[in-house]
Amino acid sequence: MKDYKIMPLKNPDKIINYWKKESIVIILITISGIICNAGMLIGPIYQGKLIDGLLQHKSSYQMICLALIFVALTIVVQAFRYIKRFYIRRFANSTSASMRFMLYNSIVHKNQAQLDEENMGSLMTKAISDVDVCIEGMRKFTTELFDTGVLLLSYIITMFIYDVKITLLACVFIPLAMFIAEKLKKVIYKYTNVYRKKMSELSDVTYDRIENAILYRISSREDDNEEYYNALLNDFESKAIIANIWENSMQPIYNVIAMAGIILVITYGGNNIADGFWTIGQFSTYITIFAAMAYKASKAAKLFNSVQKASVSWKRIKPYLKEYKELNDTVSNINNSTNDATSTNDATSTNDATSTNDFILELNDLKFAYMSGNNIINNLNVKAKAGEIIGITGPVACGKSTLGRLFLGEYPYEGLIQMNGRNLFELSEYKRSKTVSYLGHNVQLLSDTIYHNITLGDAGDISEVIHIVCFEQDLLAMENGIDTLVGDNGVRLSGGQQARIALARTLYHKNKIIILDDPFSSVDKNTEKIIFKNLKEYQKDSLILLISHRLAMFEQVNHIILMHSDKTYEYGTHKDLLESSREYEELFRLQSLKGGDENE
Repeated sequence: MKDYKIMPLKNPDKIINYWKKESIVIILITISGIICNAGMLIGPIYQGKLIDGLLQHKSSYQMICLALIFVALTIVVQAFRYIKRFYIRRFANSTSASMRFMLYNSIVHKNQAQLDEENMGSLMTKAISDVDVCIEGMRKFTTELFDTGVLLLSYIITMFIYDVKITLLACVFIPLAMFIAEKLKKVIYKYTNVYRKKMSELSDVTYDRIENAILYRISSREDDNEEYYNALLNDFESKAIIANIWENSMQPIYNVIAMAGIILVITYGGNNIADGFWTIGQFSTYITIFAAMAYKASKAAKLFNSVQKASVSWKRIKPYLKEYKELNDTVSNINNSTNDATSTNDATSTNDATSTNDFILELNDLKFAYMSGNNIINNLNVKAKAGEIIGITGPVACGKSTLGRLFLGEYPYEGLIQMNGRNLFELSEYKRSKTVSYLGHNVQLLSDTIYHNITLGDAGDISEVIHIVCFEQDLLAMENGIDTLVGDNGVRLSGGQQARIALARTLYHKNKIIILDDPFSSVDKNTEKIIFKNLKEYQKDSLILLISHRLAMFEQVNHIILMHSDKTYEYGTHKDLLESSREYEELFRLQSLKGGDENE
């Protein structure tokens, strides 16, 4: 990650740091901007000289020299203008990449509880649209700092050189335009904020309509949804129009106010010509500079509006802009000989959570409850080791799946989950991902090939995991084999094929602990037996936690955690539970009689 072009940024929630990060680029922008904008005065000045030269009947040679100097200086000014704009765009692109990088990094490091609180449409709007608006505001500010600030100062100084009195009188209207823009910024902020929120709502509804299109169609909800969506679009359009009117329609008004001084320039400038203080060329130069200055002043007033618009987006994305979090950032290896916190950043060593193939997993007084709720898991004590398969079963909503997810560190819990005495919750996200492999009961597939769904971008041989999950015959029936596209979330595959590809992916990225939540729910009984046999044969160096309501294979697991609805549990071998637990004995007997497919 350290070789990645987008380097981490310290304190990314402070906007000034984005300019500091690009300090060299900003220096180049400053130098080229000053030269370019100061040079903009050359045009009006030489225009006046050319007019005076014509009126004074200067020689062709003198006029050609003036014209050539004018052209040469213009080329130089435009060259620096190109340099300035190039580096401003580079600054904007680099800052956009940094913001998106930080925002993405923040999102991928949120735990499940935090992600559950996120609104998908709002998140997408912030990650795409709000970043664009914020960057555009920063770009405009950087651009106008020179195109308006430096140039405005250059124009005013030059006008004072020509005539102090006319300049003071003519420029009196410019602060008025600035004052109006300043007073309107709260109004603009208000309507822009409403517009951005409505955009998030529309994005969320759009995402929902796409994600659940089939469900709405078969449930005959399309007409109602279309009516609601149209109403939402109309509301969004009205909010967008109002926000854009306040932001953009004021520019002509600012320009008119700033240009009001032109009357005084014409009146007093005409007197200067009549009195012989100015030539016609000087008058032409002055009035051209004033018109350009008034226009730039109105642009500065509009800049207030653009910055206000960007500030809305900045406040929306600011909570997501956090310092880059290294994936392999902290904490010790788990090993048999010591519990010390000797840290390592070696990604290869973290692929093993231990220094040997042997390890012991302990759950000590494990308790868990969702926020403001009763315990779902209560005082669970279990001990297991590498090479074992632990079955986890029980009735619906007893906490089976929740227990599996606790190993991912998504939720805080009481008690301990330890490997060789080291608390799993203390591991960094990266090391935990290199210690625990997890397959949830909701299959998630990418809209990509079978191969890439299994490897997730790695380059390697998948033949072993294909064999373990009994997918070889399925591939033979597919024209493109492992390069077959599975479609959106595996829509082109059967439920059993989806489940086995997801299982193959988990096993391909296997770690010391493998958690399988209902992996056989979509496969037939015979396939389940073969896959289970393969798991026992090929995964001997890992501990497998098999969460399932199907008990056909539980005769062959090492131990079973039987969880009850009253949050108690029983722990033992299949034989032990048959003898000690009436609930387990009845459940196993019923499933055996009905072919192993009985749901609890």
